[in-house]
Amino acid sequence: MTSAVSPARALVCRGCGAEYPLAAQHACYECFGPLEVAYDQDLLKRVTREQIEAGPNNIWRYAGLLPSGQDPADRITLNPGMTPLVSAPALAAELGMTGALWVKDDSANPTHSFKDRVVSVALSAARGLGFTRFACASTGNLANSVAAHAARAGVPSIVFIPADLEQGKIITTAVYGGDLVAIEGSYDDVNRLCSELVETDEFEDTAFVNVNVRPYYAEGSKTLGYEVAEQLGWRIPEQVVIPMASGELLTKVDKAFSELVEIGLVEAPANGWTVFGAQSAGCNPIAVALHEETDEIRPVRPTGIAKSLNIGDPAAGLYALEAVRRTGGWMDYADDDEIRDAIRLLARTTGVFAETAGGVTTAVLAKLIKSGRLDPAKETVVYNTGEGLKTLDAVASLVGPTHTVKPSLRSAREAGLLG
Repeated sequence: MTSAVSPARALVCRGCGAEYPLAAQHACYECFGPLEVAYDQDLLKRVTREQIEAGPNNIWRYAGLLPSGQDPADRITLNPGMTPLVSAPALAAELGMTGALWVKDDSANPTHSFKDRVVSVALSAARGLGFTRFACASTGNLANSVAAHAARAGVPSIVFIPADLEQGKIITTAVYGGDLVAIEGSYDDVNRLCSELVETDEFEDTAFVNVNVRPYYAEGSKTLGYEVAEQLGWRIPEQVVIPMASGELLTKVDKAFSELVEIGLVEAPANGWTVFGAQSAGCNPIAVALHEETDEIRPVRPTGIAKSLNIGDPAAGLYALEAVRRTGGWMDYADDDEIRDAIRLLARTTGVFAETAGGVTTAVLAKLIKSGRLDPAKETVVYNTGEGLKTLDAVASLVGPTHTVKPSLRSAREAGLLG
């Protein structure tokens, strides 16, 4: 049984290393750098494989490695996680890969994206910190998840989105009955407004999952690393390809692998693991910085169909660069046509219908193989973070009935359906 004691001991600045108590704080008072959760290593090392395997079939089997949710009674959650790790031999063959290829399909989560992981961890922490309303700035999937979690918990919510978001994501947020605020601007404009609102008296009781409780929120992404290792038989894959918006998902999967090795739950691959990042050509500031061999990430105004990745000023971009460089990986990006083609390729070869972010990751996988950056003989995991039903417009004009016939045997024969 998981211990009811949180292993989190402090918040620490990623920039200068300053430490702060566990509270609703996301920026360092000394250097304004981002904060992340630091852990008591002795408590982490008490967690065993057997303890994890005996836990619930969701992210809370890893409660001993997370900052919140140790007591089930304190959780605000839809119980996401333990999503399928899909073997993809047909996709591997089409791409010329000889090593094992897997798709971690997080569209199987309750609101059909990986955001359920981060929201469950963030809001469980927010409850312990005394917040009485939940909020976020979102490109869509996060809005879905916050609204659903709040509805389940009976807590008011207010979520902020760009007004031009895909209709599917607007509907799948509004249906939960919370306040939904559409902003006439980009996601970065939405995020800027939320950062201002969180400082007002009127919002002092509101937990913005990706602003004032962001350190806890980000830790939820680690479960995507933990699960892959467990599903592979307690083994870290040699290569991973991860979509990037803020860059935080990539950094946290890498952190999860490092933690598992440090506390003795797994052994690292003989030559370590390699991390690859995937962006849309319409919003690729992190990848461009890597290609230009610089640490300067120049903000962009996002364009293109991969709206869930459209963060033009990525908060964790520098840390994503560090992880990719340290592990010997690379980043690349895909344009809208490549994304559409990759969505169909992934669906045709694996039965996984990904949203545009999954198309980005699959398209970049193909590019990495073609360029020789990714070793086609090594075991590789690619991450699909969301459901294709949310972004139907991306492929709606490209797919449809292959035949239209009358309800008669003659018509079927004339259409060539009988050979």
